[in-house]
Amino acid sequence: MPKIKKIPQRMCLGCQEMKSKRELIRVVRTPEETVEIDPTGKRSGRGAYVCPNNECLEKAIKGKRLEKALKQPISKEIKESLFERMNRP
Repeated sequence: MPKIKKIPQRMCLGCQEMKSKRELIRVVRTPEETVEIDPTGKRSGRGAYVCPNNECLEKAIKGKRLEKALKQPISKEIKESLFERMNRP
């Protein structure tokens, strides 16, 4: 019998739903204390996951869930850059 590979599951900070890791976008706090979107999902640092839509990112920021997950306050400039990068194809 072939071995079934597990698909890693993560929770979206916006809608609070468990989804496959590949469906979500990783936001990472790097060791240099910057907050960025991690397209590869492999950068070092503390990560949090959000669905690839503005509503979930907005909920995560508004409810301060992103700040709690990354254990760092998020500035207005970083929030704007996250929304900007989220809208890129």
